[in-house]
Amino acid sequence: MSVLVIGGDKISTIISILHELGASSVKHWDARKKSSAPKKKIPQNTDCIIMLTSFLNHNVMHKYKNIAKKQNIPYICTKHSSTCVHDEYKKMIDANNCENCDKICEAKK
Repeated sequence: MSVLVIGGDKISTIISILHELGASSVKHWDARKKSSAPKKKIPQNTDCIIMLTSFLNHNVMHKYKNIAKKQNIPYICTKHSSTCVHDEYKKMIDANNCENCDKICEAKK
């Protein structure tokens, strides 16, 4: 799974956690400069977007949430805490795991 993390400065712990949970690649946009993140396009192979809310303004977060919805990419909005990222990412993985799900959906047909 390819993950894009938007926000935060030093996220080495978060990257390690994501790799432990099965992320094959993690890209990071710090979004520190107003001119950087809002103008970037989400890479084609992105499977999940994690937005660190402590480091993003509402406009940037709103923009990428809308893009994620249009492109059907799961996204997580969480604090810049390795524990919060771990818990939210794990929830997202479990929710998308067909092996643990007994619902009938398009993926199981």
